[in-house]
Amino acid sequence: MTGKIQKYESARGVFYALVICAVLLVCNGCEKSADTRGKKTEFEIDKDYQRGPLTVHVRVDKAKISIAETIMLELEATVKPGFEVKMPDVGKNLKDFGIVDWDNLGKKLDANNNVVSTYRYKLEPFLSGTYSLPDFTFEFYDVNSPQDNKHKLTTEPIDIEITSLLGRQRAELKISDIEGVVDVPDKPSYWWLWALGAAGIVTAGIAGGLYLRQKRRAELIRIFRPAHEIAYEHLQALVKEDLVKKGKIKEFYEQISNILRHYIEYRFNLRAPEKTTEEFLIVLATTELLDADDKQDLEEFLKHCDLVKFAKHNPATEQIQKTFDLVKNFIEKTKSEEKTIDVTETNVEQAVEAGGA
Repeated sequence: MTGKIQKYESARGVFYALVICAVLLVCNGCEKSADTRGKKTEFEIDKDYQRGPLTVHVRVDKAKISIAETIMLELEATVKPGFEVKMPDVGKNLKDFGIVDWDNLGKKLDANNNVVSTYRYKLEPFLSGTYSLPDFTFEFYDVNSPQDNKHKLTTEPIDIEITSLLGRQRAELKISDIEGVVDVPDKPSYWWLWALGAAGIVTAGIAGGLYLRQKRRAELIRIFRPAHEIAYEHLQALVKEDLVKKGKIKEFYEQISNILRHYIEYRFNLRAPEKTTEEFLIVLATTELLDADDKQDLEEFLKHCDLVKFAKHNPATEQIQKTFDLVKNFIEKTKSEEKTIDVTETNVEQAVEAGGA
């Protein structure tokens, strides 16, 4: 068994080396764009609004741009502990601007343990002139009674001046006649050599991949396991860690949240692990794979986990047990022997580690 695994690892290494060479050759000369997420943005406009436990900042980096430029819109909501805020749907409200890109900067705690949520939107104008960013409505409510006493905070529109690239010369603009055809001398081109080399390496990579696939089919027996069995094993491992008794409540909630998110991905093909709670709840609301009661349980569970992980909420022992039972009962209720996961690679890696030990 160890010899077969070593052959498999060697073939896989050859395949990866060929693919890397192909990528380096084809992408030669390309420059990597800088990551600007962490770069501090200067905002020319910064308006703040407050109602009860909620404070909102609406920031814009520039009040005047040309039609070829973009503006950065930042929405920041700060809510006191015990309350939850729902951010506005920016794309639905925009009329005179389009969203080029957006980013959820996540949640953080300020010095007063308030939860701060920040979203940034890169917007482009459609026409020149003076246009307004619309008002945005933020909803907030008490986490202990989310269905009652919902409140709203609405901001004011912000005017943005969009200038034409032609400026004052626009009225004097004249279109000249088309000039005659000018012959351009041909320059020797060697692109076909690069293309031929790249094609050769890619072909070699494909051949290596086919060879590797054939060897895997010949030497490995695919192993499939139901999603609920893997989830139960992870729950048992979590119990053995005894994180609650050790006082590591946040770590306990992080692990049990990951267990449920991965189970949902494997069982229902919903991409849950990499999504934020807000993004996943949007997907959850539109799916028909779960009934209304299950959706309600999942929404309460995920929001409760976020309170513990981000707002330093300290749940009681009974609440922790209720959370664990909710996950276990959900898995038991929705388990299916037909929804299986290919764990062959995991078993191979475990065998390699055992051989090395």
